[in-house]
Amino acid sequence: MVDFKSGLRRAVALVAVLNLAYFGVEFAVALSIGSVSLFADSIDFLEDASINGLILLALGWSAYKRSLLGMVLAGILLAPGVATVWMAWQKIGSPIPPAAVPLTLAGTGALAVNVCCAFILARFKKDRSSLIRAAFLSARNDSIANVAIIGAGIVTAATVSVWPDLIVGVGIFAMNLQAAREVFLAAKAEHADAKA
Repeated sequence: MVDFKSGLRRAVALVAVLNLAYFGVEFAVALSIGSVSLFADSIDFLEDASINGLILLALGWSAYKRSLLGMVLAGILLAPGVATVWMAWQKIGSPIPPAAVPLTLAGTGALAVNVCCAFILARFKKDRSSLIRAAFLSARNDSIANVAIIGAGIVTAATVSVWPDLIVGVGIFAMNLQAAREVFLAAKAEHADAKA
């Protein structure tokens, strides 16, 4: 159990650092090319760094307190969605497609970081904790989103359209809604078990 917990602490700390570092890269690229999907994904990297930082703090807490934090984390998972809706609204008002090459390259870098994070967390995913579930789902969903961003970059290059980027941004929002629901339900079940 001690080895599991210390291994989990190291894994979560490394995932937090990787997410925070790539947030800076992707956010800068998103702003420079005006990409909705990259903006949403960069905010998602910041959210993932925050989630993993909170998980690191909460690993020694009681099951009851961890379940409460799990419910909070479900709410945090929604933050990128709100940012995406705002950015998408801005983009509809000014429908200029993002530069395809930086979009694709940033999406590829993000995919590499997220696949690495998912592999780091994969050995802990059988843990039924809502906190671990939040970390793993974030890394998994982000990898899926990054494949879609790369696809949006390729389609944008071929069509010079704003729509691939907007559609992927909305898709990221929908995935975050589903992940938030799963984490909230897991936290709610933990909360009920801890009270019993």
